[in-house]
Amino acid sequence: MKEIETREDISLLVNIFYSKIRKDDLLGPIFNSHIPEERWPEHLEKLTDFWETNLFGIAKFKGNPTQKHLNVDRNLNHNTSQEHFGRWLQIWFQTIDEHFEGLLANKAKEASRRMAHGQFMAIFNHR
Repeated sequence: MKEIETREDISLLVNIFYSKIRKDDLLGPIFNSHIPEERWPEHLEKLTDFWETNLFGIAKFKGNPTQKHLNVDRNLNHNTSQEHFGRWLQIWFQTIDEHFEGLLANKAKEASRRMAHGQFMAIFNHR
């Protein structure tokens, strides 16, 4: 087991994680219907930027995740639930634990908890 130390480590984590997400019975249909196959490489790079910004403090990420989540919720007829975010967290934690340990692995877990809660509350409050 190793620590998260480089962008390559984050890229590995993100790619393995979203490979699982895309196959998940609950989340896969949502992600696969909102992100066309040809856009996945670009999306994974953007998510790697996001986590590199969050874990290493390198200002690379540009985007508005809340607006994206609001759009997805609208497309799902406002049926995004805590179950969706819970499953996302479960798979994220599992993927981290399978490949990484240490301070930044724990930081990735804590940050994801805050983000999942914040995104769900933004959706809930927007309805």
